[in-house]
Amino acid sequence: MPDQTLNAEKEQLLADVRSVLNHTEELLAGAGEEGGAKAQELRNKLGANLKLAKERLLEAEKLTVAKARAAAKVTDQYVHEHPWKAIGIAAAIAFLLGLLVSRR
Repeated sequence: MPDQTLNAEKEQLLADVRSVLNHTEELLAGAGEEGGAKAQELRNKLGANLKLAKERLLEAEKLTVAKARAAAKVTDQYVHEHPWKAIGIAAAIAFLLGLLVSRR
């Protein structure tokens, strides 16, 4: 369940970033057409949108790192509890990869 929550949060963050970037592109297109005070206002909005996008990307990075750390912790715990199973699984994967590589 926590894995699904992280995925949902990550997808929401990425959707938010896409939305912010799309809005920023629209503002940028409008900024090229405007001059004077209106152009300054558009540049300010662009700066705010880019700052928001950067913050959202940092949040997505933190979620991804947290998920990777959780996966590494679970894997480490499993390997310590079942060392021979882990060795067997690693050997099987290595064997299958060897078969795939030798076919080329």
